[in-house]
Amino acid sequence: QVQLVESGGGLAQAGGSLRLSCVASGSISSINAMGWYRQAPGEQRELLATITSGGSTNYTDSVKGRFTISGDNAKNTVYLQMDSLKPEDRAVYYCNANVRLSFSPLVPPSLRGEYLEVWGQGTLVTVSS
Repeated sequence: QVQLVESGGGLAQAGGSLRLSCVASGSISSINAMGWYRQAPGEQRELLATITSGGSTNYTDSVKGRFTISGDNAKNTVYLQMDSLKPEDRAVYYCNANVRLSFSPLVPPSLRGEYLEVWGQGTLVTVSS
C-alpha cells in the first residue's frame, strides 16, 4: 500500500558529496517520521538520521556534522545530504518511514488508519579513497 523509492546513490570520491532522495507514495494518510539507515557488508543495519513531520532531527554520532537530513512534507520526500564522505561510508543506504495508512478502499479494512513501518529497496553508495 505504501512504497518508498530511494535515489541518488553512486560513486563519490573521499571528501566529496552525494545527495540521497526518498519519495513515499501510496495510500498514505500521514507520515510521522522518516529516516535513513545504512548497512555495510557484514554489518548490522545502522540508524543514521531521522526527521519528524515537525522538522525535528536526530543524528548518530558517526555522521553528525557531515550528513544533513531534510524533508518536504508536501512531497512526502526526505533527503540526505552527505558531505565529507569517507571510504567507510560505503554501504547500502535505506530509507524508512513511519506512516499512517489512509482509509482508502484500496487498503484492507483491517489496516485502514493503522501505523506502519515501511522500508525502501536501498541505494548503494561507494566512496573511493
